[in-house]
Amino acid sequence: MKKSANSATRPHAIQLLIFFFVFINYLCSRTEAAAATSTQELLLGFKATPNPSVSSFQSLLNDTTDIFSLGFLRVNSNQLALAVIHLPSSKPLWLANSTQLAPWSDRIELSFNGSLVISGPHSRVFWSTTRAEGQRVVILNTSNLQIQKLDDPLSVVWQSFDFPTDTLVENQNFTSTMSLLSSNGLYSMRLGSNFIGLYAKFNDKSEQIYWRHKALEAKADIVEGKGPIYVRVNSDGFLGTYQVGNSVPVDVEAFNNFQRNSSGLLTLRLEQDGNLKGYYWDGTNWVLNYQAISDVCQLPSPCGSYSLCKQSGCSCLDNRTDHSSSGECFASTSGDFCSEDKSRFRVLRRKGVELPFKELIRYEMTSYLEQCEDLCQNNCSCWGALYNNASRSGFCYILDYPIQTLLGAGDESKLGYFKLREDAGKRKLNTGIAARIGILGGALLILIGAILFWGYKIWTRRRANRILEAEDGVSPGPYKNLGSASFRSIEMCNAPR
Repeated sequence: MKKSANSATRPHAIQLLIFFFVFINYLCSRTEAAAATSTQELLLGFKATPNPSVSSFQSLLNDTTDIFSLGFLRVNSNQLALAVIHLPSSKPLWLANSTQLAPWSDRIELSFNGSLVISGPHSRVFWSTTRAEGQRVVILNTSNLQIQKLDDPLSVVWQSFDFPTDTLVENQNFTSTMSLLSSNGLYSMRLGSNFIGLYAKFNDKSEQIYWRHKALEAKADIVEGKGPIYVRVNSDGFLGTYQVGNSVPVDVEAFNNFQRNSSGLLTLRLEQDGNLKGYYWDGTNWVLNYQAISDVCQLPSPCGSYSLCKQSGCSCLDNRTDHSSSGECFASTSGDFCSEDKSRFRVLRRKGVELPFKELIRYEMTSYLEQCEDLCQNNCSCWGALYNNASRSGFCYILDYPIQTLLGAGDESKLGYFKLREDAGKRKLNTGIAARIGILGGALLILIGAILFWGYKIWTRRRANRILEAEDGVSPGPYKNLGSASFRSIEMCNAPR
């Protein structure tokens, strides 16, 4: 009976043991789930360093919907930016330190001491918010990153919406004190008194406006002295321009989904080619919704420097350089011709050329082509001039920046005069020559190596044969052809005397 009782209690003990392990596993899983839950606020004293094993994005803070996240974004495999991204698409919407990236290293630290600070060794600061006395950091459901002070009522001491990079999101105000900057740093968007302007930095010393949209003032007028304008991507699918203090737009730039009740997030981004494009998120992809410049040839430099853009494609102004092989005509340059070491240039002339945004280019009226050319030739900051004598108008457009992409025109009365630094063409030519010399040199080295290899083999073979001949008195020949007499001679030589 005792043995029977032990047998009966053993299954209960096993069941209790199984239940214990299941319960422990459940508690562990709940703990892991709680740890995996996204952080929704950063408090004073917060510190974080990048994880070396993270390949793309290390999340630090999410909004309450887990659609937007602040974290370390890996750039060019070994650099770091503090970014707010759209989690479903992994698309960056805002970068904190886009102009001064930090290295991706566990010696880099993000801390919150009332301000957000990215710092490195030796107290180096890569980026920080303005001096603030915040108490927590949060991301709103709009993607706006805020530093808040827990007063009554709550106050915002800093927010990312006041410092956009290359993107505006839905319902974000863009004011006259802000600018959008393309990720390559070449193009920017700013507001004037009554217009939106896109600018290109072709030269270190100046900028050129290449797109300008003036407010139509159809629904409301811009009242002088009543405040500056600002723009906003409206949820109804348009880019609205407003004057401070008036909720009625003075201009409406309609997107493709204008008034279609689209539920996806709307964004506006200044692209690397200089175009301003709108997108909406359809749940799977970002769909193109708007573009300021629809004709590729009207972009600031779609084919590169000293090039010509037509509907058929890109070519070079000199008609000799092959654009298709390298994607450029001459090496891009900057500066002017005013210093002594940069004053030498040669002239390139071309008929049938036109400027892509000539209505925004400075011009003078001249009576003839030579007078237009002289205006540029005698001006060390001038890179080129275009003369249009259609209907004897005499427009002379002055280009005070390095020559970019021009338009091909069927009218040969539109003439171009362009300065080209003497070393610009040579650099491209020397690059091609160097590549050819490199290829020929490599082939020659391979040939010499092959000759030396075979020469060495022949020499070693002859040397071996001469040794055998000297020792055995036999005629040279392969080892397998040695007669039995040879072996007897070797045996006789090795035999004891």
